[in-house]
This record gives sequence, C-alpha cells and structure tokens, in this order.
Amino acid sequence: MQRESMEFDVVIVGAGPAGLTAAIRLKQLKSDCRVCVVEKGREVGAHILSGAVIEPRTLTELIPDWKARQAPLHTPALDDRFYFLSPHHRFRLPLPPELNNKGNYIVSLSALCRWLGKQAETLGVEIFPGFAATELLYQNDGSIQGIVTGEFGVDKNGEKGPNYQPGIELLARKVLLAEGCRGSLTKDLIQRFRLEGDCPQIYGIGIKEVWEVPPELHKPGRVLHTIGWPLSPHIYGGSFLYHFGEDLISVGFVIGLDYKNPTLNPFLELQKFKTHPFIRSQLEKGRRIEFGARAVNEGGFQSIPQLEFPGGMIIGAAAGFMNMPKLKGTHTAMKSAIVAAETVHHNLYQGKDLSYKKELSKTWVWKELYRARNIRPAFQKGLWWGLCYSALDSFLLRGKAPWTLKHPMHGDHGSLQKINGCKKIEYSQPDGKLTFDKLSSVYLSNTNHVENQPCHLRLQKPERAIEINWKEYGSPEQYYCPVGVYEIIKDEKGDPRLQINAQNCVHCKTCDIKDPTQNIHWIPPEGGGGPCYTHM
Repeated sequence: MQRESMEFDVVIVGAGPAGLTAAIRLKQLKSDCRVCVVEKGREVGAHILSGAVIEPRTLTELIPDWKARQAPLHTPALDDRFYFLSPHHRFRLPLPPELNNKGNYIVSLSALCRWLGKQAETLGVEIFPGFAATELLYQNDGSIQGIVTGEFGVDKNGEKGPNYQPGIELLARKVLLAEGCRGSLTKDLIQRFRLEGDCPQIYGIGIKEVWEVPPELHKPGRVLHTIGWPLSPHIYGGSFLYHFGEDLISVGFVIGLDYKNPTLNPFLELQKFKTHPFIRSQLEKGRRIEFGARAVNEGGFQSIPQLEFPGGMIIGAAAGFMNMPKLKGTHTAMKSAIVAAETVHHNLYQGKDLSYKKELSKTWVWKELYRARNIRPAFQKGLWWGLCYSALDSFLLRGKAPWTLKHPMHGDHGSLQKINGCKKIEYSQPDGKLTFDKLSSVYLSNTNHVENQPCHLRLQKPERAIEINWKEYGSPEQYYCPVGVYEIIKDEKGDPRLQINAQNCVHCKTCDIKDPTQNIHWIPPEGGGGPCYTHM
C-alpha cells in the first residue's frame, strides 16, 4: 500500500503555543498560504503541560483583542510569595525580580492551546490531531522537504494488521519543528546537522497535580514558589502552587535532571513535599483531579542550538527558549514563532534572504535570555552558592556580568553516580488522600495507548538494561519515571529483567534524557496515544 502525499507551503510539527502561533502569524501575513499543523495528541492541548503563569505580551502582539475573543486568561496574578522550607517550618524570602508576576495570568496552558487552535482554524490553518510526525523527508541535496506521519494498525510484532494504514507524506517548502522539549525529530535533526549550542541542553522534570479545594482555602491569583525541603542543597529544584480558576490549585515540583543519586524518585519527592504542614494545610480538605509530568529545558541561552537547517527552522521549546529564573517559556516560545513565521513569509513571498536567528537576536527574547544566562549554572555548586550568586546577578549586575557560566559538557545522564557509592533514598508509603502512588496518578492523566502496537520505548542494546543499568546503577529508570513505565521483575531464581509498561507513558521524555548510557530512545507511538490533559 503506497503512501499518500499532500503539499503545503509550510508544515508545522506540534500544536503547542509556538506551533499554533507560527501558523496564525503565517495566515495573518498571507491568507492563501497553505499551512498544516500535525499534532500527536488525540486533540489540540492533549499533551500540553505547564505551570503556568504566563506573560501576555506576545499573545497581545499576535491577537490584540484576545480578551474580546474570550481567551482563557481569567485569573490575574495578584499575590507573589517566595519561601524557603525546612522540614517543619517556612521562611519568607525577598522576592527575586524575575518572580514578580504583576500583569501576568495563571492559566491552563492546555486550555490556551485549544483556544489558539480554534483561532488558527478560523484563519484556514489545517490541523491534524492524532497524527504523529515520525520521519523527516530529505531531498537529494540533503535538505528537508517534509515529514511523514506514523503508521496505524501495526501490531506489537511489527506486522501489518487488517486495519493497517500507511503514513502520509506532507511535503512543504518549509518545515517548522515545534515539538516542545526533547522532540524526537528535533533531537535527530540536531545530531544530523550538528546544530548543538555552546553547551549541551540540560533539563528538569516537572510533575504537576491539579487540586480542587473548598472556596475558603482558595486565594485566586496567589502565586507561591518554594525552595529547600524536601530536596538536599545539592539538588536543583523547587515547587509552585498557583491558585486559579474555580477553586483550583496547580501544585508542581521541578527537579533538575543533573542530580547524582540514581535512587532519587521525583514523583515521590512531590508526594513528600505535600506533607509539609504549610502545604498540607492548603490541600488536605481538597481532592486531586488531574496529574501529569513533562521534561523542561533548563539550559537557557548557552544551550540554544543553531535554529535553522536546510528546509526549515526550530521554534519554541524545541529550541529551548526557557527563562529558568522566571520559570516561564511560553512568551518567549510564542515570540520565536512569530519571528520564524515572518522570516518564512519574507523569504518565500518577498524574495528576501533573512536569517531567523539574526532576526530573533534583534528582539527582546534574545536580550531576556542573555540576561538570565548565569542563574541556572550557578546552582551547580549547590543551593547556597546559587542563591548568593543569583542575588548578586539579579540585584547588582542585572544580568550584565562580563562572563558566561557554562553547563557540564557530559549532559544530565553523565551526572549519575554508581549505585554502590550512593545511599538509597527511602520514601513513605502513600496514604491515598494527600499522597498517592504512580498507577493511580496515571489514571488521572487520562493516558491511553493502543495496546497491540510496537513498544515506542526502544532499547538500542537490550542487554544493557541488566548488565549496566541494573548492576551498576540500580536501574534508575524505575525511580525517575513518574508513572511506573520501567519495572524490575525477578524470576523464581531471583534473576532480574526489565519490564516496560509502555501503556503508562505520559510522554515526559525523562527516560530519553536521563538513561546513563543513552540506551533508551523515545519515539512517538501510534498517533493519538498518550495523556489527554484538560487543566494542565
């Protein structure tokens, strides 16, 4: 069965904030521009997860009348608080200028993307949800000429079933990769064209729950961040609690994936965090209604890759436009998409030869990320050094230091220590009311995959799972995965084997990042699989 093909002017991979912004801007500039957006989630917004407090400046630039169009920005940020936690107490700290959220909004980013999708479709953008981009199409000269969507109806043995459908070739004059953090096509393309930045990208894992609480506990517009307990001073991370919507609180925990102890369990760190008296008091009378997890870029300015490749561009979180000190990346991702769309328009239709990177470097995005560049790497020496340097950089130097700190060149996976040199971290059992296990959390992510399909978590050398990961590192994948995808099973002789529960996967990409020998390769499953977020 031959693949069908369709032709467009621009194909965009990913219906997140950046992908949809680029599509909208292209149609604003030229209404008859043929624009297609492919999205691996079963609907627009299904795979979108963020805190999220957003700066509306880029949304206002893109759609000035967004309020009249009823964009889902309903909760202005009104009350910023920043705390250091000890095991039983809290200490309010001076608010860093980067965390001043006056004029910003607490939102569900998945809801915002659904709204952006409707704005794009109104302009004539063709959006294909439930279609994963699994392959790049190359011309004879090596440039990209389009993408191929994934097949349907292939069974777990790789055989074509009775309902088999081949992928579709989507050909384009330009391809924009807006896959988000650690996109599979972007990862392969950066390696193929050697587009790496000055430093390797580094990452964190963000784990989030949405709680519904009694009205008397809800403080609309409150934005709360914490550092300290339960993490040791040598681990980068912290929490957020955002009061938004109708009696909802977003509770999240972000941990840098450059941690060393292979038994650290990010999911259980979040559960432990909720037992702090201050946090417990805000949640224990409520109920958890949603759960999700996603990797986040932390590398900042030093880790931005080359943004252009023959035939296309990398935009949004796929390129790492995250301002880590602000804990925000939506506004920068959307602005990068506007600049990319305008560059494509000028080059395709006005005969110009503009550089996307050069045009972006003229904007406030470049200046903002440059000023923030030294904060995250300062925490390599621990919490106290990082806080001291951050205060110096933010209040005195204001991001204009005559030096640029670097990230380690080995990447996050290279930071893991061998299991023999580490003390196993012990965690309490969940109570099912305030703290929970991984399997009940998967249920609240609305995750679903077609069961009889090839495993989308590929071990390049399966024997390494036991010979290296288990014997040398204690199988860290069973700890860092937030939804129990990786499980060590022992037979009657006590010999271990790795079991992969791929149906649990929420597409956070942590395994693709943190595996110590980079043996786990995440690829998109059959289109439409994965979580289906509503409040994330």
